[in-house]
Amino acid sequence: MWRRLTRGRLFDPDHPMPPGPFGSFVGLGILVALAVAISVPMYWMVVTAITPTGMTAKFPPDLFPADPTLRNLQEIVQRRHFWNWVANSTFMAVVLTLATLVLGSMAGYAFAKIPFKGSRPLFWLHIVAMMLPFEVILVPLFILVSRMGLVDTHAGLVVPLLASPFAVFLMKQFIQTLPTELMDSARIDGANEFQIYTLVVLPLIRAGLAFLGIITFVNTWNVFVWPLVVTRSAEMRTLQVGLALVREEVPLFYALHMAGAVIAAAPVILVFFAFQRYFLRGVTVGAVKG
Repeated sequence: MWRRLTRGRLFDPDHPMPPGPFGSFVGLGILVALAVAISVPMYWMVVTAITPTGMTAKFPPDLFPADPTLRNLQEIVQRRHFWNWVANSTFMAVVLTLATLVLGSMAGYAFAKIPFKGSRPLFWLHIVAMMLPFEVILVPLFILVSRMGLVDTHAGLVVPLLASPFAVFLMKQFIQTLPTELMDSARIDGANEFQIYTLVVLPLIRAGLAFLGIITFVNTWNVFVWPLVVTRSAEMRTLQVGLALVREEVPLFYALHMAGAVIAAAPVILVFFAFQRYFLRGVTVGAVKG
């Protein structure tokens, strides 16, 4: 090891050092600590949701309630407009996820495999737009939506968010790894660009589309600022905004708040665990140059 260190080969990829028991133990300890740090808040959220309302202020708190109840969950789902909030969130998440997949993959294919004049500056404009915080464009975007008469409508919830610079960037990086010869062969056989996109490109980027769909659904389901700004009536609120209104109405009913949080988190958790294998493929996008 000393000779490798003095020769600058301690991290030589051709001669990797075998992991020792100490390194494995430290790595396992770090993973366990991270898992606990992530799991404890979720566990406490569920426990508080099934705790009777009068016991949530108990100190020290119980790790598990002595008399668990589902009354808090029943009460939150029976509140007025609750199912409207769920429907609005579902509509927004599904429509924006599908639109992001279609538009992002189309634009990514064009940037990656169809040379056209001005493609590089236009792509860098997407990169710049991706770096801008949403709060920067919030006011002008609301003014535009207001003048179009889309305030407090389903169209106002989804239309301004249909285009995603991040989706274009991700799909471009993913499609770049595909061999260009596949597209050239399809062109020689007489296929047009749309046929190449649908019959050649889409089947090969299913992992990237799944990864993009997961993160888009999660981010859209949890979005708060835009639905808060663009909606006015209680029945047009999304679930996240509606639960914030519940917290304002009954600020000290922590069990009720946590019951709403459990319901709001359930779809995201289910989607993540159902498609978690695609996350590893997604984070390696662009690692191999095509």
